[in-house]
Amino acid sequence: MLVNEKTSAAGAPTRATTGMRWAFMLVTSLFFMWGLSYGLLDVLNKHFQETLHVTKAQSGLLQAAYFGAYFLVALPAGYFMDKRGYKAGILAGLCLYALGALLFVPAASVGNFGMFLFALFVIASGLGCLETAANPYATVLGDPSGAERRLNLAQSFNGLGQFIGPVIGGSLFFSGTQSVGDEQGAVKLTYVGIAVVVLGIALLFRRTSLPDIRDAREANDSSRGLWSHRHFAGGVVAQFFYVAAQVGVGAFFINYATEHWQGVTSRQASYLLSVAMISFMVGRFFSTWLMGRIKPATLLATYALVNMALCGVVMMGIDGGVSVVALIAVFFFMSTMFPTIFALGVKNMGGHTRRASSFMVMAIVGGAVMPWCMGAIADSSSTALSYGLPLICFAVVLIYGLSQRRHSVAG
Repeated sequence: MLVNEKTSAAGAPTRATTGMRWAFMLVTSLFFMWGLSYGLLDVLNKHFQETLHVTKAQSGLLQAAYFGAYFLVALPAGYFMDKRGYKAGILAGLCLYALGALLFVPAASVGNFGMFLFALFVIASGLGCLETAANPYATVLGDPSGAERRLNLAQSFNGLGQFIGPVIGGSLFFSGTQSVGDEQGAVKLTYVGIAVVVLGIALLFRRTSLPDIRDAREANDSSRGLWSHRHFAGGVVAQFFYVAAQVGVGAFFINYATEHWQGVTSRQASYLLSVAMISFMVGRFFSTWLMGRIKPATLLATYALVNMALCGVVMMGIDGGVSVVALIAVFFFMSTMFPTIFALGVKNMGGHTRRASSFMVMAIVGGAVMPWCMGAIADSSSTALSYGLPLICFAVVLIYGLSQRRHSVAG
């Protein structure tokens, strides 16, 4: 049944409107949970370097396993939801998320890096299902003209999760209280706690009736081939490079902070990463408000240009905290990029919406490639120099933003 936003003659919200609002709130909780998972990932990089004695390039395999799963699961998740709907995709994603979190128990008990990689792969497979479902679902839960703002609002709570993740990881993973034989004890307990919360959310979704909005909104404009939509094809490319930049920027933040701010420890750098995530979260909320005044494509291009300049400062490696502050600022201007590119890419895709969403999620595989490349440069040269790669990625985002701005003006 198609759900529309309407009010009664007396001006009170109808049951359909109330249902859409509740659905949006539930979906927004998913953004928080995968933000929490991602926030912990960057802390695990440095933690495993210290406890499992892996190199920076090897620790980059964490992101490779994590974002590689997105690439592999996105299309199957899209086809699954074509048959079963958004709710089934969300439930499948939550179950995989919880399973992967529980796999941290045997991995931590053995202290095997490969087992941790597999556990993260399973978690990310679940997150791939959630993102394939939740991102397009958030864009269509309301007026199409507000799709970008609506997705940015939901993604703002992703930023909140990314802030809380490093706080938890910094306080527990680098506490120095674990014995030599139980260095991964805090990691184990953290992920067991996450599994319990995720299963609770899954139960809530299972007991809630979500509005089905597939029938009419996705029946329009499906006569053209998927890749003939230039805004979508360009969006997939831009998303690949953006996610590569975002993941790379965060993956070696702790390394960069300890190397370029004298006296900063790994634990303190984890808290600085939380500050960066606050910057990211504030950027999302602020940008959501700003999109009511500035076109999304214009904002996207402007933020990309600013981040190119900030990456240049980071590459200079100025001591005394200057370059670290510039790196924190990068997070603010990254904040709006993922949801804006996603919303621009799948907008007006009609019957292609689910498949388009799958390919946009597959583009997240850029995050699997970048950390290893940056880690290799950091190992052979310097961490500062490795930030030249995100600079190049932001240039690609700038080109996409400018192209969509011209398309909007022309339209």
